[in-house]
Amino acid sequence: MADIQVYTTGEVAKFCNVIKMTVVRWIDRGELPAHQLPGRGDRRVTREDLLTFMRTNNFPIPPELEDESADVLIVEDEPNLAKAIRRALMGGGYKVQIASDGFMAGSMLERIKPALVTLDMSMPGMSGLEVLKLIREREDLKNTKVLVISALPTERLREALAAGADQVMSKPFQNAKLQETVRELIGERKR
Repeated sequence: MADIQVYTTGEVAKFCNVIKMTVVRWIDRGELPAHQLPGRGDRRVTREDLLTFMRTNNFPIPPELEDESADVLIVEDEPNLAKAIRRALMGGGYKVQIASDGFMAGSMLERIKPALVTLDMSMPGMSGLEVLKLIREREDLKNTKVLVISALPTERLREALAAGADQVMSKPFQNAKLQETVRELIGERKR
């Protein structure tokens, strides 16, 4: 299993350009997930949780935090569902990043060039269909596989296939089925 990178509240404060007490308040209010070390008051924040928090709250991502590569980019505006997809795919050995909306996805696609994008079709702002069209129109992204994961009716999922999605999956889904579908599309990843 891959090592999970964690940061102290002081390190998080530096990344976010705030004082340490602000980070503690975010954690206390449940806005930033953290783990408390046994027997101590020290808290640690995982890299993935920090990046999700920073992106959700429009903090600039420092270059030293940004991983420029990912096997999979999850485009999902529902945080709990995005985390569930991330857990399932990381359990399958994939490197994963999350974009919480279509605009963020467009920006991240520029940098990370993932092998696969999981795409929600119903998002505020830039829709999943618009993100799909962007991927299919770009020469540098033409080999990117797109797996639409949506609760939309079957006829809407067919529209996604017609627009260039490689595969569609209905919500809710089973983790094993998600891993199997991703493996079929881009192969198995070993860490």
